[in-house]
Amino acid sequence: MKAISGSNGRIPSHVPLLATTRGGAVECVHFGSIAVVDHAGRVVAGAGDTDGINFSRSTLKPLQALPFVEDGGMAQFGFGSQELALLCSSHSGESVHVAIVQSILDRIGAGTADLQCGCHPPRYFAATATACPASFPISALHHNCSGKHSGFLAYCRLHGHRWDDYLDPDSPLQLRIRKTAQDFFPADALVAGTDGCSAPNFAVPLRDIAQLYCRLACDDAPGLRALFFAMTRHPDLVSGTARIDLALMRTGAGDWVSKIGADGLQAIGVRSLGLGIAIRIAGGDPSALHVATVEVLHQTGLLQNPLRTALAPHFRTALRNARGTQTGRFVSLFTLPPLALR
Repeated sequence: MKAISGSNGRIPSHVPLLATTRGGAVECVHFGSIAVVDHAGRVVAGAGDTDGINFSRSTLKPLQALPFVEDGGMAQFGFGSQELALLCSSHSGESVHVAIVQSILDRIGAGTADLQCGCHPPRYFAATATACPASFPISALHHNCSGKHSGFLAYCRLHGHRWDDYLDPDSPLQLRIRKTAQDFFPADALVAGTDGCSAPNFAVPLRDIAQLYCRLACDDAPGLRALFFAMTRHPDLVSGTARIDLALMRTGAGDWVSKIGADGLQAIGVRSLGLGIAIRIAGGDPSALHVATVEVLHQTGLLQNPLRTALAPHFRTALRNARGTQTGRFVSLFTLPPLALR
């Protein structure tokens, strides 16, 4: 398939993963790709284009926090696993999230005005289908990436770097993050871009995102162990009420580390089996992503009884209108082999 003019790569060869029906007819088709890899990086199950380039978006957050952990920042500022979970989070702006981010800023001598992530209403309201009150005092603390940005500031404080340019791709912080990313992704495969929170981000092959989460789950390097522990110990801080990462990590009961990325990306690492999973919905639809994720886990045998777990709302989901009338459903169009799980 041809490349888009001015882009750094071809369009991935995605395939139909899901359809939605209405009145017995197919209405929408969601294209995407799936990569399930083992610790050696071999694709053991997949669909679509596992080598296609996809922006890592928020699945990159553990790597963006890793330099701070490796350089002793946790001990320097007295941070624990809760603070580290927030550094890796796409949180919902709930009171517990805001309080921990504020505590991080207080300990490093920074303020809300130093955060360069922007601001938006707390994700809690959308996740719980409730309205954000007009009088709600929204600030940068409520941005889903404020934890990551507080970690950026903490890294700068740790090393005596200036704060005003911490998002510049050529700043000491971002150069260190890029070097860290090159330890996990092929250097020649990194395509640079800017994330929704204005931080530099990288596009890489989908199979390499899966491999990253396999390593996050399985490697015994101290920094990765700390990240895995924090994320799986505090999934409510990494995510939030009624959010998919919370449901995934609670279902995995400490064995699955999970992180969603904006515009249709989900990554999961399974420690006990040495597996990494990356799922991409090309159109970015979050409902389709959630349904595809649970379907992948079910088809591969990782999730035997989805309806008995916190993931039940996303399993072969019925579509309903505002009155609650079922109008159709999601239908899986892909088939993965059950894995030989030990």
